Amino acid sequence: MSYLSIFLLALALSIDACVVSFSYGLAFNHNRLKNSLSLAICTGVFQALMSVIGYFLTGFVKSYIQPFAGLIVFLIFTYLGVKFIKEAFEKEKEKSLCIDFKCLILVGIATSIDAFSAGITLSLFGNRILKPAFLIGIITFINSNLGFFLGGKLKHLPTKYLEIFSGLLLFGLGIKALF
Repeated sequence: MSYLSIFLLALALSIDACVVSFSYGLAFNHNRLKNSLSLAICTGVFQALMSVIGYFLTGFVKSYIQPFAGLIVFLIFTYLGVKFIKEAFEKEKEKSLCIDFKCLILVGIATSIDAFSAGITLSLFGNRILKPAFLIGIITFINSNLGFFLGGKLKHLPTKYLEIFSGLLLFGLGIKALF
């Protein structure tokens, strides 16, 4: 996978964290810098960590699935892309937001499950994991901070368009994996 593809993958993966942080930015008016950094560090670390876990777990079965790598990558990215687009059109439920340690861990896990699949994809493409995981974590950290602060500024912007864009981006990467 090229670095441009890895960058686009990292950007797409960071959208969940950006959207969650956007929601937190709408809700919290106190300790904004501390809350933003807490969310960004947690989501960035979990995105990077989950991609590493996916990468290394793939190593156990890589020899069996290597011949089907392009198809598997296509299916994973298509699934994630469709999931993102579907979620963009679902009605959002009223959520109460907390920002204590337990909630941050749960947010980190929830926003990084897709990164596990990305780690599998990186392994199948034969990439090393350190630089991509670092890039995924940094881009998520940046986008999480952006989402939080934009949430306070752009309360009227629907997040649906970010999720649709992310889904289309993942689908495009999936198609590219076939060729």
